[in-house]
Amino acid sequence: MRSSRRHPLLIPALLSVLVVLAARPAAADGDGADLDISTQVARLYEDASVASGQYEAGRQDAEAQRGRAERAERRLVRERREISVLHEDLGRIVRAQYRQGGGLPYTAQILFAKDPDGLMRSQHAVRRADLAVAGAVARSRRAEGRLAVDEAKARSEWRALERRTDDLAAIKRTIEARLDEARSALQSRADASVAAGACRGAVRLDQPPPAFTSAWVAPVETYELSAGFGSGGEHWAHRHTGQDFAVPIGTPVRAAGAGRVVKVSCGGAFGIEVVIEHPGGYYTQYAHLAAVAVDQGQRVSTGEWIGQSGTSGNSTGPHLHFEVRVTPDMGSAIDPVPWLAEHGVVV
Repeated sequence: MRSSRRHPLLIPALLSVLVVLAARPAAADGDGADLDISTQVARLYEDASVASGQYEAGRQDAEAQRGRAERAERRLVRERREISVLHEDLGRIVRAQYRQGGGLPYTAQILFAKDPDGLMRSQHAVRRADLAVAGAVARSRRAEGRLAVDEAKARSEWRALERRTDDLAAIKRTIEARLDEARSALQSRADASVAAGACRGAVRLDQPPPAFTSAWVAPVETYELSAGFGSGGEHWAHRHTGQDFAVPIGTPVRAAGAGRVVKVSCGGAFGIEVVIEHPGGYYTQYAHLAAVAVDQGQRVSTGEWIGQSGTSGNSTGPHLHFEVRVTPDMGSAIDPVPWLAEHGVVV
């Protein structure tokens, strides 16, 4: 599957943006009904993409915060284990000292010792070890204090991130529910157009800014490949004549390359379709659409939105049927996948 797009500090601001997206009006005032539903689907499609991306960003931030807290706890466990080893060493030294000195005061031990210098060296070593352990214990306690503060802060931040992630998920669900309703309405209008054999006219979608440096692009941005060229099945009289891109209803469909629209039709097995003539004698077809955004005779640029995907005509489910032809008519198709690859587009 091909797919397209963070910063923890941006999440509150992005959450506010998503609240605005969720509150967008269902239709633009003053526009026709067809344009309303098509524009609504296109905008909700983008909103859902933004919401999904920010939900995933928030979830990853929460996981990263929890990971930092868990790593801090592991550091504390290691420090405690090291202190325990030091305590055991000190205990052995003290027990050895007691056995050698018999519990006498240090001054008495020196007076009665056969080797006072050795005893003093031993006691000095004990004091050094004791000071070292005491220092280590003090450092560990300070570290534990800092760690406790850090853990409390991490838990608080993580809970806040979880709450934001839950809020993002709720907004995402709301947008997706509205998108599903709008997609259903859009497809119903498409089916009515196909049944009548007449297109309702081009809708004017909010085109994305031109951002393509290559002459050719895939006809949809995010997709899964389904039925390929030449495959067999009960839905085709002979063999499948194009490449299917499985996408949801309402997905913006792009012109694979610059050219002129030579056909817009709404009937028959292809449902709503657009055919574009390109320089060099090739044509591309986009079929089973839910809406068209271009008129016959119109010139289009690479990546320009020419319609929205659907499941009109002889279709088993939402997808874009894409063909590359040597004439504008059915029956002249060639395999579009290697053709696209030859033109720098790998699908």
